[in-house]
Amino acid sequence: MNISQLLTLPAFSGARLVAGKAGAERSIEHVNMMDAPDIAGYLKGNDLLVTTAYHFKDDASQLVELIETMAEKRCAGLGIKAKRFLGKIPEEAVAIANAHGLPVIELSEEIGLGTIVNQTLSAILDLRTNELKAAIEAHQTFSDHIVSGKGVGELLENVAKIVGCSIMLLDERCQLVGTTHASRTIVSGLQYLNRMGYQLFLPQTAYTHLSMISEKGQVEVLTVFPVRTNRPKRAMLVMFGHIPALENGHLLTIEQAANVVAFELMKNNALQQYTRRAKNDFFLNFIKKAYSSKKETLNRALEFDLHNDQKYKCIAGRLDTEEKQLGFKQRQIEIEKVFDFIEEELTIFPFVSHLFIMNDICLILVEGESEELASEEYSPTLIALEIIQERVAAHFDRTISFGVSNVCHEFWDVIEAHGEAINALNSGHLSGNKQFVQTYQAKDISKLLRMIPNEDLAEFCAYMLQKLSDAQVNDLSLLQTLAVYLETHCQISETAKRLYVHRNTIIYRLEKIEELLGKDIKDPETTLHLRLALRIQQMLSEQSNLLEQPSVDR
Repeated sequence: MNISQLLTLPAFSGARLVAGKAGAERSIEHVNMMDAPDIAGYLKGNDLLVTTAYHFKDDASQLVELIETMAEKRCAGLGIKAKRFLGKIPEEAVAIANAHGLPVIELSEEIGLGTIVNQTLSAILDLRTNELKAAIEAHQTFSDHIVSGKGVGELLENVAKIVGCSIMLLDERCQLVGTTHASRTIVSGLQYLNRMGYQLFLPQTAYTHLSMISEKGQVEVLTVFPVRTNRPKRAMLVMFGHIPALENGHLLTIEQAANVVAFELMKNNALQQYTRRAKNDFFLNFIKKAYSSKKETLNRALEFDLHNDQKYKCIAGRLDTEEKQLGFKQRQIEIEKVFDFIEEELTIFPFVSHLFIMNDICLILVEGESEELASEEYSPTLIALEIIQERVAAHFDRTISFGVSNVCHEFWDVIEAHGEAINALNSGHLSGNKQFVQTYQAKDISKLLRMIPNEDLAEFCAYMLQKLSDAQVNDLSLLQTLAVYLETHCQISETAKRLYVHRNTIIYRLEKIEELLGKDIKDPETTLHLRLALRIQQMLSEQSNLLEQPSVDR
């Protein structure tokens, strides 16, 4: 109830508003009757105080101080029976009340303060009861609407009719779910604010006001309500209009609609999680060639909008460092948060993408034409990956690297493209780089090596590297130093730079490697054999990891 409504009650017949008319719309939540000079210390915001002003009869300045204190505490107003002890309300008190917009009501002498307080509280309780009853009915109506399967769109239309203004629903990613007001500019603006990390909702606030410019150049006043789901970010119920123009009952209606919509969004989120798991399982089976035939594989791929006649590029991404202080479960949750963020970021780029999660690696399939995907310098894909790296670093204080495959001309070839992307990612990490985007360079020698039995490859690898891999040596830095040294074409300074160590440290390690191997690692033939052994070791390790993965039921 506000001051204007208060004056319509029978207990206020004969009362008049003598000051602070600018605050006539102030809301009243509590009513206090003054019985002591220090009552100001017990007042709260939206309190209405009624008094006979007995304590001010000898010192009107105290009344001025009371009005100033009430204004500071944002009280609703002051009701005074002035004639009995004051004769009239002092002019200085009226002036202060007008300056602060604090309503001052001169009460009728015929009606007691107890009656005034009781009628006011009863009226407030009646209003609240009616509002709560309407809210319960609205919640039941909206719930029945959703249960009946009519959907969010029709629910938004019903709410819009009740409150008399257009409404828009955005999910936690600021993607449009439903609307009664088509405005791409408003949606794009809210998506931009979301991506830039702006917090639209302050703690313990029911809604937020903001203004944006529409397509027609007009200023749109928006009132945004949070929709709380099981996601860290909140969805948003956006109302085109200014909330004070609505009645309290309409506010409750919107809040009930937000609650019902939250359950619908959580249901959709659960379905999306199930779909994601099914998609990840499919891709894992596809990579492992677990399906009985190519035809079965391609039919299953169509369920996830993956067409065999489409050209793809495969991208493998992995965080550069692990949070070792976290347990396995918590670490996996943190990794999936980053991958969810990447999937959200991918929606803003001008290409179609599909994201899959396999343990600590995210795999992205990008659709496009051969020319677009094959471009190296101005490829939209490579630009997007660099932007995503910057966004991940800003939001999570983590770095992520990507390996990029060659273009494959049909979905079936993604199996080979997946291997290329993983190979490029591992190659970059082996070189000691971080936050890189490395494109796979076709190496025919890998195909030649696969033609040789693994036993022979392992024997050759052990012969060349056994002393470096020996448990008694137990110094992995030597093997890594050798790999980076060969990768940098035997450049000691560049090797030290990539490994973040002093040049003399590299020289010491190389001398120790030569001592263990009994060979001159600057000799071209030795260098070739060592590079070949390292390549074989990496290939055998990848095959071993693939075999150790748990099998998936078909």
